Amino acid sequence: MQESAQEPEVTEEELPATDEAAVEASEETPAEEVETEVVEEIPLTPEQEAAKWKETALRTAADLENYRKRMARERSEDLRFARSGLVEELLPVFDNFSMGLQMAEQEQDSMIYKGMAMVKGQLEDFLAAQGLKEVAASGVFDPNLHEAVAEEEKEGAEAGEILFVKRKGYTMHDRLVRAAAVIVAKAPETPTEDSE
Repeated sequence: MQESAQEPEVTEEELPATDEAAVEASEETPAEEVETEVVEEIPLTPEQEAAKWKETALRTAADLENYRKRMARERSEDLRFARSGLVEELLPVFDNFSMGLQMAEQEQDSMIYKGMAMVKGQLEDFLAAQGLKEVAASGVFDPNLHEAVAEEEKEGAEAGEILFVKRKGYTMHDRLVRAAAVIVAKAPETPTEDSE
């Protein structure tokens, strides 16, 4: 029995450092008792809650109405310009047809000329029904509506004045489809001192 009484005692000093830190941490605060801040919400009265949900419903209804209006406006825009691609591809055909009609003007009594004039009238009516309008190509050059393909000097003409239309331009519902190709007057060259 004496042998059992003489067993060496283990003191805290002999424990390894990692075990000591773990023992201290477990003794200080158990894992279940970690402090957290809890923000308590103040309960709303039934009247306040009803007002809150009423406001939310009104906002949602207004958002939905705005969405419906925006979609209707976009649909209307899409329908207005849905045929613009077709009209753009049809314009060169219309130009060629008009040039052919100008050549046939010499024989205005012929049935071919009369038939071509009727077809041109129908094409013009169709294009007008699509919202197509001819760009005014007279007066002063406007880079938003005209495309200058050449410049020429002309007496009595101001610089930037449109002299001749090479190809008609068109707008569709106030949107430019094709710019008018025009020849513009340029400012007369003033003689320099070197050339005298």
